[in-house]
Amino acid sequence: MKITTIKENDVEIAVVTSSEILITDVQSALDLMATINYETGCNRIILPKSVLNEDFFDLKTRLAGEILQKFINYHIKMAIVGDYSGYASENLKDFMYESNKGKDFFFLSTDQQAIDKLSRQ
Repeated sequence: MKITTIKENDVEIAVVTSSEILITDVQSALDLMATINYETGCNRIILPKSVLNEDFFDLKTRLAGEILQKFINYHIKMAIVGDYSGYASENLKDFMYESNKGKDFFFLSTDQQAIDKLSRQ
């Protein structure tokens, strides 16, 4: 795992890259959140979709909702960047749509979209 930081609009954002799956359950999400915060001090994170276990995108597992709630509770904003066209679930599409309307958790296509969303005060 590699963590870099960028600064946009006086907001520091941690950008994570990895060839491994980093989030498999709620605890691994909390561990990642704590590591990023400790190493960078950032409370805004960009993750590639590929670092999340596919169970995250199956809403029946409740993993996405539980992880989203933890990030909100700890005041961490996150954008997950990737291609979501392969998912047919209307519930997942609704979940992503509602998340994107908020201010804390986003599902976006590009890093630049993520930077734009997360750099807003």
